[in-house]
Amino acid sequence: MISRDYLSGLFSLDGRVAVVTGGSSGIGRAAAGALARAGASVVVVARRERELAATVDELTAEGCRAAWVSGDLATRDGVRAAADAVVEVFGEPDILVNSAGINLRPPLGELSEDVWDTTMSLNLEAPHLLSQRFGPGMAERGFGRIIHITSQQAHRAFAQSGAYGVSKGALESLARSQAEAWSPHGVTCNTLVPGFVLTPLNERLSSDPEMVKALAARTLIGRNGLAEDFAGATVFLASRASAYVTGQSVFVDGGFSAH
Repeated sequence: MISRDYLSGLFSLDGRVAVVTGGSSGIGRAAAGALARAGASVVVVARRERELAATVDELTAEGCRAAWVSGDLATRDGVRAAADAVVEVFGEPDILVNSAGINLRPPLGELSEDVWDTTMSLNLEAPHLLSQRFGPGMAERGFGRIIHITSQQAHRAFAQSGAYGVSKGALESLARSQAEAWSPHGVTCNTLVPGFVLTPLNERLSSDPEMVKALAARTLIGRNGLAEDFAGATVFLASRASAYVTGQSVFVDGGFSAH
């Protein structure tokens, strides 16, 4: 009983409201499930309604409190509309997880303006705009958690990093700026840094068996990541347990970055 109460005090998200973008697949879906199962009321935001409904149906069938909002986060108007719709569901969020992203990585010499603009809009500007919308309210209430999902390409170039790596590096800088602005008011801002994770976002690389094998060999654990590997780290960064952790890049990569 003592251990249960202690752990609940550290990690329970009962009474919290969370928003997870890109929450209908991959790491985002795992994050949404972890937060909901830890007690938060979760709003999942993505484009495809079928995947959104399936995600939420799975959680509500388990007794979780969850809902979905379909939105296009690649435009400023789309971000603002999604943010307004999110608040109508469970109220202003205490937790924001920015997992939505696009992974377009043509050779740098072939990088078009359209690819650059699309990558920056979805991977960097949408997290910024959502944080600007929700962060000040979190600060006023004295509690908030902003978590961005970034990439190894934020730290090292490989596999045609291109604009994708630039966007993720900037997102980590954004987290540090947000931490500077809002952490004195109880809002922590951090990033989770995956290794190579077998998700739809990495379909281009995961379709190459030799590449998958080589990337697994680069880890210290000896395997590539799975979406569920991010559940514990997400709950930690969203909970009271991480109150003194902010402005950090937390690597969940099986030792990929240490090799």
